[in-house]
Amino acid sequence: QAQLEESGGGLVQAGGSLTLSCTASKRTFNPYVFGWFRRAPGKEREFVAGISWRGDRITYGDSVRGRFTISRDNAKNTMYLQMTSLKSEDTAIYYCGRASGANFDTIIATPDNYDLWGQGTQVTVSS
Repeated sequence: QAQLEESGGGLVQAGGSLTLSCTASKRTFNPYVFGWFRRAPGKEREFVAGISWRGDRITYGDSVRGRFTISRDNAKNTMYLQMTSLKSEDTAIYYCGRASGANFDTIIATPDNYDLWGQGTQVTVSS
């Protein structure tokens, strides 16, 4: 059964850093576009970052651009999200997802274009 598993969440002070990982089976991971979303309490799911299969196309949500870095290692079937300069407003459950579709720019930031999700990992930033 295809599944994604996030890890790396936790409690960190404002200004600190954290790296999330998303691991999948080989057949689940390649050759798909993957992305990170987050949901804060009382808010809608928000696009964080997305990456193409080869890693040559990357995009970020406005609120994290310049602070977060998405990457993937296809040999390890793993995607990463390096988060730096964390703020209290980054507190949320972070989800990784697999996108379906051919056009990166069209599919990457819309949750409805994702066909597989992880269970989420909690990130809490204390101020």
